[in-house]
Amino acid sequence: MKTLTTTDELAAFCAKARTYPYVTVDTEFLRERTYYSKLCLVQLAVPDEGDDSAVLVDPLAGEGLSMSPLYELFRDTSVVKVFHAARQDLEIFHVDAGVIPAPLFDTQVAAMVCGFGEQAGYETLVKKITKGSVDKSSRFTDWSRRPLSDAQKSYALADVTHLRDIYEHLARKLQSTGRAKWVEEELSVLTDPETYRADPEEAWRRVKTRNTAPRFLGIVRELARFREQHAQARDIPRSRIYKDDALVEIAATKPQTAQDLGRARLLMREARKGEIADGILAAVKAGLDCPEASLPQPDRTLDRQQVNPALADLLRVLLKAKSETYDVASKLIASAADLDAIAGGARNVQALRGWRRDVFGADAERLCEGEIGLAVRGTAVEPVEI
Repeated sequence: MKTLTTTDELAAFCAKARTYPYVTVDTEFLRERTYYSKLCLVQLAVPDEGDDSAVLVDPLAGEGLSMSPLYELFRDTSVVKVFHAARQDLEIFHVDAGVIPAPLFDTQVAAMVCGFGEQAGYETLVKKITKGSVDKSSRFTDWSRRPLSDAQKSYALADVTHLRDIYEHLARKLQSTGRAKWVEEELSVLTDPETYRADPEEAWRRVKTRNTAPRFLGIVRELARFREQHAQARDIPRSRIYKDDALVEIAATKPQTAQDLGRARLLMREARKGEIADGILAAVKAGLDCPEASLPQPDRTLDRQQVNPALADLLRVLLKAKSETYDVASKLIASAADLDAIAGGARNVQALRGWRRDVFGADAERLCEGEIGLAVRGTAVEPVEI
């Protein structure tokens, strides 16, 4: 097991990788104590059987390792970069260097398109495709501690060595079924830099609350903005400042003074004083002082839709039938919210666009319009003309 600890070693391996059609990539990182993920290890493998075909890159080994050669490889469009469940890995590279590997292939996305079910795990694909297994004993370890054990190194390398066979199997299946474009369409979100931009102005949208009063949402927005800015500036998890349940409580009680803030049931002790407390009170005041016209407005689209429950149920039956016919995970085609929206008359829905329209969306619209019905033929449910 070769571990690269210098820029020259990494550059040599990346030069070698650029002579192959693809390279498999994975990372190990920590995020429990920081806002931004701390990169601890990068695993790389190329498609040959040599001893040096798979390596570990250790960014914590010393001060002399630059990741620039890896980022140049990521920018080389002649080499496919293969990941499994790439979202968090890509965020690390984008935050560190503003780079998103291209072209990109995510085996989790491809597996869903190829009939391996919802959110197919890496171990599942290893077992089903390579007939191998993955030693899980090192999964929950502190990857920032050195030296790494042999067990940790073996576990990390397995994440890219099996990935070669998985990628080749899925790529062949996509080619034979003509679904490669489906995967490309799905990967457009992962390759969009906006996916990785944590905008404090939009942080409030992640906070779940049943109260949709504009003034309440205005306070939520200000509290979420302050928390996000504070967390980013100090590189600490947002939950270390205050959790969502405390944020919602504060937005409801609207504390005006430090004494008011002290009565909060869910706020951690550290947040009741100092700069966090000052930030909370300032955020509440900003929310209360915000002009009515500038307050966030809840999405009333679903409220205005008259969802026909029977039609929504028919769409669910159609979705299940299409999922089985095409051997594609149903949740990848349409979510429950998509079905309710379509049943309520909405047409600007993801399930009605792109490859999803070919598989499900066109018939879903025709079902809503009364142009087709559903019939049982043997053990299958099929659309029938009316």
